[in-house]
Amino acid sequence: MKTAFEPRRGNAPPRPALRENELKSRWNRVDYAPLIRVFRVSGIFLYRRNKMKVVYNDGHVGECLPEEEQHIIRHTAAHIMAQAVKRLFPHADFGYGPATEKGFYYDIDLGDTKLTDEDLAKIEAEMKKITKENLPVKAFTLPRKEAIELMEQRGEKYKVEHIGDLPDDAVISFYQQGEYIDMCVGPHLCYTKALKVFKITGQSGAYWKNDKNNKMLTRINGTAFATAEELEEYLKQLAEAEQRDHRRIGKEMRLFMTDDLVGKGLPMFLPNGYTVWQELENYIKEKERKLGYQHVMTPCVGSVALYQTSGHWEHYKDNMFPAMEVEGESFVLRPMNCPHHMMIYASRGHSYRDLPIRIGEIAHDFRFESSGTLKGIERGRHFCQNDAHLFVTPEQIKDEVARVVDLIFDVYKDFGITDYRCVLSLRDPDDKIKYHQDDEMWEKAENALRDVLNQLGIEYTEEIGEAAFYGPKLDVNVKPAVGAEITLSTCQLDFCLPAKFDLKYVDKNDEKKTPVVLHRAILGSLDRFMAYIIEETKGKFPLWLAPVQVKVLPVSVKTMDYAEKVTDELEAAGLRVVLDDRDEKIGYKIREAQSIDRAPYMIIIGQKEADENNISVRNRDTAETEVMSVSEFAAMAEKRIKEKN
Repeated sequence: MKTAFEPRRGNAPPRPALRENELKSRWNRVDYAPLIRVFRVSGIFLYRRNKMKVVYNDGHVGECLPEEEQHIIRHTAAHIMAQAVKRLFPHADFGYGPATEKGFYYDIDLGDTKLTDEDLAKIEAEMKKITKENLPVKAFTLPRKEAIELMEQRGEKYKVEHIGDLPDDAVISFYQQGEYIDMCVGPHLCYTKALKVFKITGQSGAYWKNDKNNKMLTRINGTAFATAEELEEYLKQLAEAEQRDHRRIGKEMRLFMTDDLVGKGLPMFLPNGYTVWQELENYIKEKERKLGYQHVMTPCVGSVALYQTSGHWEHYKDNMFPAMEVEGESFVLRPMNCPHHMMIYASRGHSYRDLPIRIGEIAHDFRFESSGTLKGIERGRHFCQNDAHLFVTPEQIKDEVARVVDLIFDVYKDFGITDYRCVLSLRDPDDKIKYHQDDEMWEKAENALRDVLNQLGIEYTEEIGEAAFYGPKLDVNVKPAVGAEITLSTCQLDFCLPAKFDLKYVDKNDEKKTPVVLHRAILGSLDRFMAYIIEETKGKFPLWLAPVQVKVLPVSVKTMDYAEKVTDELEAAGLRVVLDDRDEKIGYKIREAQSIDRAPYMIIIGQKEADENNISVRNRDTAETEVMSVSEFAAMAEKRIKEKN
């Protein structure tokens, strides 16, 4: 058995033995006392971590598996939080309150009550009172009729509705601690005192049952851990995430803005942000052009009939904006671009000699995301996708997938992205709603993509239920500096849509064949990729991407004429330059250029620089200052921009 305090081996001097009460004291301080058993072997005190005891929904108490502990701790925390809310806000009506990967939450109908930060602090304080009360947690089950009566008596209309959603043979169980009763499958901690370490982290909105047609509830979020050290580390991560939050940085750097009068989830890019956006667009288009892509521009709307043909109306309608009726025809804002590109291919005949045909577009798309999931430009209702569709013969699949993969990794190299993994996303055969139903097509497509990845030697994991509705895909999931991994790039293999649109090419035997389509996005959406880069760099963009590449800072009005001359010369050299001509102290100007504008270079113009016809260049990343001529600096900057470093 591995122990924390093992006897020394070899020639090292022996460590003093710990007394039993001292050892227990150490573990009391980190809240593990209920889980520790101390015992003696050959005169040395050792410990063994006990399995955590929990109460199951049939009422029996047992030990849970170690990997289940955190989930149970957090689930119990959700119940204790709900009890605290009920004590403070008796009119509260509760929806769902599960444990999550990051903590727990409870969706609550508080009527017209709007919670403040002070309210959240009161809820957390009340939770601490409940844990000190050391209330026993008891489980019981009821027949359906009695369960409904109990919830109706307690005014829990959402729980009553939830019971109605359960199968007829479902076991309906409840957990009670003190005056609070919640419908739940469990298991839970045996006493409220066993919840040691927790924190309310915020609130948001969430539709009941995640359905935009239902009422918006208040979602209170929190987290809980077994030890204070784990919570402290988690709070550090939250603080780091706040420092990197692209919404905060975007506001400071004047990159983008949102306004509810325009509409939630509809960000507007300001001049600085649109500069970054255009650089990303030009960057990826240049790479695509070198690989034979042809860029197009298609409308942001399409007829409902178009999306009925593609299958999106059947499988993706809930994520689309409502249809618009115009002159007897139904139109919809497009959620994706594949149907438009299918029609471009179908507009003329093709020979096998024409293939592969690579159609690319930086396309404006619209998807209806619930307001609770919106997050700046990372997740909005409008975004621009780095989209492309490759029309290929079956024999060309391997080579084209290889080229897509090479492009993905080439881009990642330019941006310094190294922490990622590849996922083969497959359909869930049991999901008859999400996926196009054609078992033979799915087996063919999944095997084809799997074989290609194996032949290319790409390491990947397989995940069921993550495919597009029309075909399997290769997703590249990137681990950001903080938070869970995100999918940046994708390559999807599609035998479905070409058949739906009756696309054809003539093969070398003069027979009509249906092409295969690769849907691929390298940067994903430019908006989300930009959010990722902002958070990875904390807004300190590389020189080529920075909205303000150089900020010229005259020390006083006496050197303003020379500062204007330097600015003009650098602008003529193609650099993005801003002259700070305010009558402010130079220290203030430097701090603002460094921390707000985050300009890669600051050029400080004093009387000495003006007299000697040179400039003092301060590097943002090293804080070092170097004196050089304007032409030397322009040449150095041009070289860095060209090399993308």
